[in-house]
Amino acid sequence: MTTPARLTIRRRQSQDHQLPSDLPAIIQRLYASRGVVSPEQLNLSASSLLKPTFKGMSEAVKVLVQGLSEQRSIVIVGDFDCDGATSSALMVHGLRAMGAEKVQYLVPNRFDYGYGLSPKVVDEVAVMGGELLITVDNGISSMSGVAAANALGMQVIVTDHHLPGHEVPDAAAIVNPNQHGCDFPSKNLAGVGVAFYLLLALRAALTEQGWFTRLGLTAPNMGEYLDLVALGTVADVVALDDNNRVLVHQGLQRMRAGRVRPGIQALLDISQRNQARLVASDLGFALGPRLNAVGRLDDMSMGVACLLSENLDEARKLAVMMDDLNRERKAIEASMQHEALASLTKIHISEGELPNGLVLHQDDWHQGVVGLVASRIKERYHRPVIAFAEAGDDELKGSGRSIPGVHLRDLLEEVDRQHPGVIDKFGGHAMAAGLSLRKSALAPFKAAFERIVADWVSPELLAGEILTDGQLETSELNLPLAEQLRLAGPWGQSFPEPLFDGDFRIIKQRLVGEKHLKLVLSPDEGRTLIDAIAFNVDLKVWPNAAINLVQLVYKLDINEWQGKQSLQLMIDKIAPL
Repeated sequence: MTTPARLTIRRRQSQDHQLPSDLPAIIQRLYASRGVVSPEQLNLSASSLLKPTFKGMSEAVKVLVQGLSEQRSIVIVGDFDCDGATSSALMVHGLRAMGAEKVQYLVPNRFDYGYGLSPKVVDEVAVMGGELLITVDNGISSMSGVAAANALGMQVIVTDHHLPGHEVPDAAAIVNPNQHGCDFPSKNLAGVGVAFYLLLALRAALTEQGWFTRLGLTAPNMGEYLDLVALGTVADVVALDDNNRVLVHQGLQRMRAGRVRPGIQALLDISQRNQARLVASDLGFALGPRLNAVGRLDDMSMGVACLLSENLDEARKLAVMMDDLNRERKAIEASMQHEALASLTKIHISEGELPNGLVLHQDDWHQGVVGLVASRIKERYHRPVIAFAEAGDDELKGSGRSIPGVHLRDLLEEVDRQHPGVIDKFGGHAMAAGLSLRKSALAPFKAAFERIVADWVSPELLAGEILTDGQLETSELNLPLAEQLRLAGPWGQSFPEPLFDGDFRIIKQRLVGEKHLKLVLSPDEGRTLIDAIAFNVDLKVWPNAAINLVQLVYKLDINEWQGKQSLQLMIDKIAPL
């Protein structure tokens, strides 16, 4: 009889640190293994935020001060995801609070305009009467769009966080921590974080010039906008470095205390989150997807309108509509994922093995959901994946997800360098990227992508290694530790929530919902019983009364039911033993 394979696990190593001795030892170890090694890094107060020392910041502030003084017509052009929506709402809120009387926003529909500031989008801004155009969460690669705006006499401020190419647009000012020559220490800001820093610098300049006194205005408290900053930062899955952790922590603190704008309150209500105990994962897995669903299936203007709403009843109506779209998105995604898996299974059977990089396409796939499908397939097969959908006029639009060790944007740049003309345009980050190409170019792109990925990756990268924080003693499997871990956040990208591994005996197992496995487990031959749940299990394997022992990778979770709290293991991976 063949012995089942164990999960491939590597345990995090703690670094040398000088953390306070009154911190629990396990918290010290978890922090140190994530790069928090000094007491200063534990300071999550707003005063510890980095100063706005961006290249291009002074130029952007000068343009905005002049625009406000002349009451020029300002149009904010945002992206169609959660980061873009929160960035757009933040800029509109902030500029209006600083005395701007003519501020509008435009979030181009992804299906009609595509990504970024294009000449077609600029034409829409001109129709709106825009004189000063500010991009948020986009624009760093919009050379033709900025040129079109310049030709119409508009001034353009680009605020973005995406990686620039060799050329940047000829804007009046560019604020992007990742632009060449910018010495701002944190390169991990989301688009909403960049917008927040621009407003911080603008408020300081206006205060120094006596602007608020002359107009009889109260200078806005920038802390009031941190709910938007926290939501956009977590939802965009940027690295939670020290500075981003401060932004997210401060935003969460405000939300927990009920100091939150009506739009976010409505999203909290519709997602049935415990507001007083809100954590970063609630933003990433409950609020963010509902906003993103609007941009994937409809028009993100609805999401921005919700975030701008000053009326809770109005915001709740919009939140209900977004919740409905999210349900529709889930159904579409499930169907596409099933089709993708069926296609790959067929390839695997016929060819014997999968390529190191996967390129997927089906004629009827939804353009707004391909990125989610790429993410799911990447998680299952642990290799870079790009999924394409039809975009009309013989064009395909693709969205890709990658694995640690394979920088996806650089990989696409290499494809473009070796095969010029195959990709029409591309952009993105290390772990996620987007591109467009002609349908006739799909086959040569697929061949080039698979070949270059094969050159770049090693078998170790494709092994699907799971990084954990080690095993917990039976005595550590308790509610107080789960609460300590919850409060030790915010956890997120590059600062992951603690993940443990261990072997357990199954005492009980049953299916709940359609495909979730509810378990009672024991780490010590039945003396200690612990509840656990695994979501979206493989129904070909589970439930299975013949399986008595399992290896788990899990998080300590707190289950709340009818006002009572109990420990629950949230299973990330499960393997029969």
